[in-house]
Amino acid sequence: MTVVIDTKAEVELSHDFAEGIDKGPRLVLLSGKAELEPLATKTFTTGVGELLIKANQHGLSHLSLAGTKEASWVNRCHSLHQDAMRHLLQAEREVGQYFAGIRETFTVPLAPQGTEFQQQVWQALLETKYGEVCSYSDIAQKIHRPQAVRAVGAANGANRIAIIIPCHRVIGKNGKLTGYAYGVEMKRKLLELEDKFEQKSIQF
Repeated sequence: MTVVIDTKAEVELSHDFAEGIDKGPRLVLLSGKAELEPLATKTFTTGVGELLIKANQHGLSHLSLAGTKEASWVNRCHSLHQDAMRHLLQAEREVGQYFAGIRETFTVPLAPQGTEFQQQVWQALLETKYGEVCSYSDIAQKIHRPQAVRAVGAANGANRIAIIIPCHRVIGKNGKLTGYAYGVEMKRKLLELEDKFEQKSIQF
């Protein structure tokens, strides 16, 4: 499910995306070497603390804990600032629903910048279902790069959109929690939240 945007801002929709825009998370692949600057930013409070989100005209580009080293500067004078703001408002609404236990998948367009390999890893993470966990090895197998386990780990660590691109669902092959950019305690809370609401939905 991929939106491909070239440097002329033309959009091609894959068959799956065209058939069902609300099937799940959408990763916007940005071709070319041009750096896209964030055009809008905001913070909001959740069950794991205050989050900082940023977006460009194509979709959400960052989601992190507020107060981290992530700079909050954006180009608010850009002509497409309002397009970016719409992505932020959608992201805030959907993340709020996630923490309330009434949303398992996200539909906000995601536009993080990264290498082709990183994009493949992030797309594989997006396909990890709510309430499920996987290992770096599982992701490597999924992208048909079984020997690239360490590189998968590095790409996982480079993920700039926490929670929505669910790197918190990656655990050690022994079942133990591995490192997480925002601390193992936040990772534990996210997994416990998903386990709690998944069990609840099964009961009903």
